[in-house]
Amino acid sequence: MSDTNPYNDLDESSAVVRHEKISMSFSTALSLSFNNLRTKKGRTLLTAFAGSIGIIGIALILSLSTGMNTYIADVQKDTMSSYPITISSQTLDVSGVMGLRAEVIGEMKDKDTSGGTSRTQVFADYSELEMSEKMSSSIVENDLTGFKKYLDDPDSEINQYIGENGIVYSYDVNFSVYSHDADGNLIDSDSEPDSKSAMPGGGSAGIMSRLSGTGGGNAGAENFSELMVNADGEGISEVVTDGYDVLYGSWPKSYDEVVLVLDRNNALPAKTLYQLGLITKEQYTSASEKIANGEVADELSLSYDDICAHELYLVPACDKYTENENGTFSLIEDAALNEEELLDGALTLKISGIIRPKDSSSAQSISTAVAAYSSLLTGYVVDHTDASAIIKAQEADPSVNVLTGMSFEPADDAAKANDAKEYLSGLGISEKASFYKLMMYYAQNDGESTAAAASAAAMGETAMAAALDRWLAYSPDQDILLKAYDEYLVGSTYEDNLKDFGKVSYDAPSSISIYTDSFENKDAIAACIEDYNKTVGEDAQIAYTDYVAMLTSSITTIINGISYVLIAFVAISLVVSCIMIGIITHISVMERTKEIGILSALGASKRNISQVFNAETFIIGCCAGLLGIAVSWLALFPINAIIGKVSGLTDLTAQLPLQSSVILIAISIVITIIGSLIPAKKAANKDPVIALRTE
Repeated sequence: MSDTNPYNDLDESSAVVRHEKISMSFSTALSLSFNNLRTKKGRTLLTAFAGSIGIIGIALILSLSTGMNTYIADVQKDTMSSYPITISSQTLDVSGVMGLRAEVIGEMKDKDTSGGTSRTQVFADYSELEMSEKMSSSIVENDLTGFKKYLDDPDSEINQYIGENGIVYSYDVNFSVYSHDADGNLIDSDSEPDSKSAMPGGGSAGIMSRLSGTGGGNAGAENFSELMVNADGEGISEVVTDGYDVLYGSWPKSYDEVVLVLDRNNALPAKTLYQLGLITKEQYTSASEKIANGEVADELSLSYDDICAHELYLVPACDKYTENENGTFSLIEDAALNEEELLDGALTLKISGIIRPKDSSSAQSISTAVAAYSSLLTGYVVDHTDASAIIKAQEADPSVNVLTGMSFEPADDAAKANDAKEYLSGLGISEKASFYKLMMYYAQNDGESTAAAASAAAMGETAMAAALDRWLAYSPDQDILLKAYDEYLVGSTYEDNLKDFGKVSYDAPSSISIYTDSFENKDAIAACIEDYNKTVGEDAQIAYTDYVAMLTSSITTIINGISYVLIAFVAISLVVSCIMIGIITHISVMERTKEIGILSALGASKRNISQVFNAETFIIGCCAGLLGIAVSWLALFPINAIIGKVSGLTDLTAQLPLQSSVILIAISIVITIIGSLIPAKKAANKDPVIALRTE
């Protein structure tokens, strides 16, 4: 009666029949493989667990390595306040020194010492001399004056990375500290308790020090250091106060106050106690002798009250010189004999408090037994030195040495000999006697009079001084005068004298410490210093060594190296897993031969057949990776408990990063797929007819 789709003869000739290409999606392949694996749950789980063993091993190694590196990074950040970027006026190019010895040894090996020479002879090895020369050439002078101008410029790029503690400038303030012990003896804080002379400058070295005109002062007493100040230059930095407990008294509030720094056991070295005059030399010697004899030394203890009642005397380097009648200055040699003159005008230091490092503090910012309040005490010493008579006299005439009255740079040999003659004429009796002995020594070497030298040794000081005066007045030998000048009187310069006298310029710090609040800012500051070096000449470039970063980076490199070696060993298990997956897939191909024939009969291509088995190994790889990560994550709990108990470090924990977990799962999938490539290809090449007949 009706046809909704009538047949049309006219369109039959022109009709084109199009068949869609038969294809299997990856989701269909996954579904088939999942259904197959579900029927073999036990074998699938065992296969996944076997494949996860290598993943577990690598994951645990990465967890330990990551935890250790994270702990090292945390320690670095915690100690940044104690270990800033420090740039000194003189530094050693460590990067250049590290390879020097290997370079020198390599050069020696390259030399052909066997060809053309006899093995029966002895040859000189100059490697140590070459090493010493290269070491000395590795000392770098930093222009801190120019770099300070760069740091003080508010428009400098580096200022945006400066931390809360700011920039600390240190200066070599030159002073000595003295005190009286319980017996009333004057003790120099730099003296050695076992030395024959506790006071510096005595003995045979005295004449050489006087003749050379050197001050002999050190830049600050060894038991004293400056306290870090806040970024605004006022008050003690919280980095210091937060790291120490005040056991008695208070922090310094004025320029004449210092604090005594104990160790965590409330103790100070016996040597330091002697140097500060808190115990006598007899007490120190008695304890030393008992320890040397294997006995137990007597226990020495001091009360906080007695310590804080003890007075110290600070003597700036400029006050160690006394002015002579002729306008020159002489060093006060023996402090014990010239105590009244030395301590006249000395600054009395009071111990305002006693502090101790906190148990929770991992690093201390004070490295000495006594610390001076930097901004006030340093300022006092600098201002006092600038106003001293010897500094004013030396700055008034930069061409003449105020210690000798001689010119720093004589015009010729005659001028040198005349300067030496005038200086020797102005010496005291003891100094003249000492130089007369030296003159006789020169005569012996010249072969002139051995008998005269022997008789000179038997003369008294007065006689020898008179003999020197006669020699200077009538027949001074110019060669001997020149020898005396070149060996004992030359060498000092205007700058050397100012340094010995304690002159300090605020524009020329001895070191600069730059503090940051993050490790990223520390790296940024290092980059800014490199940029600064590109804008200045080679002589003005800044070189420094970040020793903490160098040390910790070396430790990190070692840890990473060990981790890589362990991962390489564990990776062998991944190869075994790959082979095992290939065998399992081959067995699966044999079991699913008829299925392969049916799929082929339905129109599945060879690629589709391979896809089925690749999907199966994909699922196994996912299971192996997820299982390995899960087991590793669970294993971290007992591992971290063991690490905490053994090491005692609560911050040291193994941790597996999420990124590493994802990568390990991907590696597991790739390994299983690689293992199935050959069996899957073999399955795709099977004849469908033969496959259908397989039972």
